[in-house]
Amino acid sequence: MDQHPNGTPIDVMTNLGALRGTWRHDIARFAGVPFAAPPIGEGRFRPPSPPVAWDGVRPADQFGPMSPQSPSIMDALFGGESERWDEDCLYLNVWSPDPTSGAGLPVMVWIHGGGFEMGSGSSPLYDGTSFARDGVVFVSINYRLGAFGFLDLGELDSSYAGSGNVGLLDQIAALEWVRDNIAGFGGDPGRVTILGESAGAMSVSLLMAMPRASGLFRGVIAESGHASAGKTAEMAALDTVEFLAACGLTSVADALSAPVEQLLAGHAAMGAARMADPEDVIRRTGNPLAFLPFRPVADGHEVPLDPLAAIAAGSAAGVPLLVGTNSEEWNLFALMSPPATDEDHLRERLSLVITDAGAALDAYREEYPEADLRGLEGAILTDLIFRIPAVQLADAQSRHAEVFQYLWTWRSEAWGGMIGAAHAIEIPFVFDLVADHRLHVFVGPDAPVSLARATHLAWVQFACTGAPSHDGLPLWPTMSDDDRPVMVLDTEPQVRPDPQGATRRFWGTDAGVMPIAAR
Repeated sequence: MDQHPNGTPIDVMTNLGALRGTWRHDIARFAGVPFAAPPIGEGRFRPPSPPVAWDGVRPADQFGPMSPQSPSIMDALFGGESERWDEDCLYLNVWSPDPTSGAGLPVMVWIHGGGFEMGSGSSPLYDGTSFARDGVVFVSINYRLGAFGFLDLGELDSSYAGSGNVGLLDQIAALEWVRDNIAGFGGDPGRVTILGESAGAMSVSLLMAMPRASGLFRGVIAESGHASAGKTAEMAALDTVEFLAACGLTSVADALSAPVEQLLAGHAAMGAARMADPEDVIRRTGNPLAFLPFRPVADGHEVPLDPLAAIAAGSAAGVPLLVGTNSEEWNLFALMSPPATDEDHLRERLSLVITDAGAALDAYREEYPEADLRGLEGAILTDLIFRIPAVQLADAQSRHAEVFQYLWTWRSEAWGGMIGAAHAIEIPFVFDLVADHRLHVFVGPDAPVSLARATHLAWVQFACTGAPSHDGLPLWPTMSDDDRPVMVLDTEPQVRPDPQGATRRFWGTDAGVMPIAAR
């Protein structure tokens, strides 16, 4: 029987005023907590401002609105249940096993994915109860998305320099709130681990390179994302012109006064045009991520011109890193894009981003001798966009801290097996939510509970100690100059030395060219 009946209120004092959360399954949850002022009016496209204090006790029993966005696959995943959005969206949520204990528990701050254009920290997929149950104070956050978080207006008005990264600055503001307030929820502000998946992993990787974020976290977990996912200021300026035209706008003043719906419609039109001819977009940009109109900008103002080089130089020295990808990341995107029609078409596609497409096909045929053309394309794109940049991030940080690598290979049987070990498939396991019936459309009804428990506890252990090893897994070694051990997460987890090493080495040759922020 729960010690605290569901719905029982609990009060905590912050530096802005008192919050009243509720107990749920013996976990104290505080929802809809403001960490910055509403970014509305003149605050649109500007860095976040400090939140305003309040009198009395502020209710914290309902999630705040998410950043404005168009309907997405997330809505369909949860039965069409759509969250409320509003420009006033800078809220976070806290789950704590005991806010009043003063125990100084480790803290985990989750940054959600969604291509920098969809999602929220309050999605049911990111319920923090399991982490709090296992002794962690868990925080999930919102940040501005799409044009609201990543429209670079600096070329049009120098006073908006850095506006292409205000979504990242929102994340930093949330981390500053954690630093200043989390002790009141039972957490230790000196033991903060930031973690995220996809755009969230890109975010935590970039935060490792950003001087403004230095000292706000002591550990990083990056799932299927990396520090090379941004774009140049030059490309951002071109994207801004394209976006304003799609919205029917001509100036910064127009963008400031435009209704939210107009900006969302322009974003949707811009994205649809790019998805209609993705090969043309890649041809123009040299980057297969360019189908996402809004991403962080390597502007040299907030984000270094070469974030990976900054990390390699020690920008996050002493910060342990847990990083990995899924073996069939591209399967999710393949559901939304037609495959190459034949080998010549595939070779033509690959030549847009790889120096020697023929050498790539040869290398992957040797690594995957049973794969058909679609399988080869998926394996190459998985590595091009996800695995190899994650390996590069691991290499860069391993010079300055302990780095632990994983490769997710468990395959979902959902959708007739088409999902497999696709992008995002690991999230319900990380959150120990595979029993949630709403996720069976993604992981199936028979997902291994033991793998979920082992993965979840590895993430918790990393937050607690800086290393993910625990009794439910084989010993998880760190990288070194001589060894590349990787934890392969499947029904029976095992450590393997440099899995898929031949294709990893291919990308280090002159035949393989990776998409980088400078292109």
